[in-house]
Formats: sequence, structure tokens, C-alpha cells
Amino acid sequence: MTQSVEKSGLAPITYSGAVDAIATGGWANLDFFRSGAGRETAARLDARVAAGVQVLPPPADVFKALELTQPDQVRAVILGQDPYPTPGDAHGLAFSVADPEQRIPASLRTIFTSLETDLGISPPAHGNLTRWARSGILLLNVTLSVEAGKANSHKTFGWSALAGDIMEHLNERPAPTVFMLWGKFAQQAGAGIDASRHCVIETAHPSPLARGPGPQHRFVTSQPFTQAQQWLLLRGLPPIDWRL
Repeated sequence: MTQSVEKSGLAPITYSGAVDAIATGGWANLDFFRSGAGRETAARLDARVAAGVQVLPPPADVFKALELTQPDQVRAVILGQDPYPTPGDAHGLAFSVADPEQRIPASLRTIFTSLETDLGISPPAHGNLTRWARSGILLLNVTLSVEAGKANSHKTFGWSALAGDIMEHLNERPAPTVFMLWGKFAQQAGAGIDASRHCVIETAHPSPLARGPGPQHRFVTSQPFTQAQQWLLLRGLPPIDWRL
């Protein structure tokens, strides 16, 4: 039954089915998928679900970032840590929440404050970043899954290999790309990016836990969006439209 549903084009109902679906798309040549590592990670997730654990986001959303932003469309990468551990928040895009009625998480409020401080863009009333994803901003977490209520609980599930493959693939492309590495996990994953060809912006994570001293969050004072726009303009490249 599961197999027929997943092959029918409907949303996958297991993480193994999600891997099978994404491994036929634009990112299919990544070693994570070709080597079988993706299926190993998915099997661990399916086993946790079978044991009664709530895993977030659901299988249909776990690869949403890769589905919405294909390799040849990537202009910028925002790299976070792992999904929101609160049920209903995570939907496969780093820092984003799907439901326009959903409260905006604290990290995302910090990002919106930075957008307003940097570029004068008023914060939206919702936290859904799908528009960014569709415009070429890859909203990727180093770890793509988490257990409800347990932040960073899947950091050893093999996801870092996927993040590494994606960073390597984008780094080797001739197209100049903006890499926004938010927090130490993201910075470790992006350590091999060639800063002579690409824009590498390292900042504190926008989480309240990384706020540090001073009236403003360290993420805001680093002006990541201004840095990205200036780098593009200096190279004669069109700026990114960050409006939501």
C-alpha cells in the first residue's frame, strides 16, 4: 500500500519514500543519494516513527528546500542548524513556518528585524519564506529533521553529509553565489567555500540564545543582507529581492 501511494505522485508517507522522490530530481547526482546514504538516514527516521516518536517535518516536507530551489536556480544559500522542534512550525525551509496564522518564531523575528534595519523592508505579518525559496534562495538546514521538543536531536543521523554535498556542488559551479552561514553548525558546513569566487557571510545565529551583549542582537548588527547586496552590486550582478 505504501509503495503504491508513493509511486502514484502523491505526497510521500514515509521518509524512505521522500528520498526515492527527491533522488529523481535536479539534486539526484549528489553522492548522498547515489551512495545509498539517503536511504540509510530515511530508514532511521522511519524506525523512529514506528517506535512512536514524532519526527518533524513530515515526509512530504523534509526535502522542501531542494524541491522549491533547483541547483541551477540557486543565487543564495541561507544555512541554518535544524528544523523548529515545535509541532506545526517546521515545513522543510530553514527558519520558515508554513501557516500564515502561525506565530513567528523568535529567530525569524530577528531575521525580519535585520531586514528592516539593513534594507528598510517592513516585517511581513507571516513567517512563510516560500517566496524566497522560489526566487533562488536555498533555505537549507544542516540537519533536515528533528524530534518534537528535542532541538538538535538528529544531528548524528547522517544529514551533515547531504549539506556537505550541496555546499561542494554549489561551490564548484561557475555561478557566483551568496552563502549566508548563520551559526557555528552552518559555518562548519560551509568551511570549504571558495571566498575568492563566492560571497561568504558568517554571522551569529539569529536565535535569542546567540544574542550576546548590547541592545541589538549580534546577527542584526552584522548587517548580513547589506553585505550580500553590496557584494553583488560590486560585481555588476543584480541584487536579490528580499521582499516577502
